[in-house]
Amino acid sequence: MGMPSVIPPGWRTLNRRLVLMACATAAAAIVLAHSLVSAQRPFRLEPLEDGGAITYFIGEGKPGSQYRQSDRELARWALDAWARSTGGALRFAPSREQDALVRIHWANAEDGLYGEMRPISVNGRRGAEVFVRPDTDGLGNDIAGLARADPLMRDTIVYLTCVHELGHAVGLDHTDDFVDIMYFFGFGGDIPGFFKRYRAQLKQRSDISKVSGLSAGDIERLRDLYQ
Repeated sequence: MGMPSVIPPGWRTLNRRLVLMACATAAAAIVLAHSLVSAQRPFRLEPLEDGGAITYFIGEGKPGSQYRQSDRELARWALDAWARSTGGALRFAPSREQDALVRIHWANAEDGLYGEMRPISVNGRRGAEVFVRPDTDGLGNDIAGLARADPLMRDTIVYLTCVHELGHAVGLDHTDDFVDIMYFFGFGGDIPGFFKRYRAQLKQRSDISKVSGLSAGDIERLRDLYQ
């Protein structure tokens, strides 16, 4: 016997309920995951020598990654943004890769990520590897179009990605507040607008070194760790 040609009204109601339940479950999973991460014991980077600075290394991009030599400057400005926000409690200094507590690498499209932080151990101290993809085409048509039309938007995206992933490196978790640099995009919202908000504060590229992109909440959480 075949299926009825007209779906009974009760089935429609059931289907709607199932869809709503699935959406609610997915939303709850995101919130639960965020809560579990936030509940972890906070950590802070410690220099290899007492009273010293956090050592860092910035790698070179691979062919095909759309890496630019000037991206190294964006990464340094991102480190400076976090350091300035602690009033000197957190300091960074360049070093060789094997000695660096923080190592910044430029990811290729085939790496399957846009930004990521991975914890590492360096001479018994906690460190971090940060991966940033300088190819803005990986962020979808809307954002990619903005980046292609405006070089400062492209640099905005790469810079803010550096800041966000370095925020994880220094010990900060995601937040659900759209004004924070540590905001988790999984919560949704106007993602192109997230980048446009920062871009609107720039008149020229050098302004990036002065406009941190950090919110008051980002700074407060950072100072709680480094004081």
